[in-house]
Amino acid sequence: MKLELARGLFVVGALGVASLAMAAWEQPRPQILSAVHGEGQCALPRVAKAELPVRPDHDLLLLMFGLAQGSGPQH
Repeated sequence: MKLELARGLFVVGALGVASLAMAAWEQPRPQILSAVHGEGQCALPRVAKAELPVRPDHDLLLLMFGLAQGSGPQH
């Protein structure tokens, strides 16, 4: 088999595989998701508990500073 013919068959086969892959590729479509109960919110699990409001921890900045200072090279 000549080299040019083999190259041509390879290119045709590669294009065929790429065409099949592109045809089989399923991309997500834009669609509207609706709630079952019609509340317009995501449904929560039955075991979900109401959480108390989270208060910020004022020592967090100090902790982050201490961690950043401790991660330097040891001399």
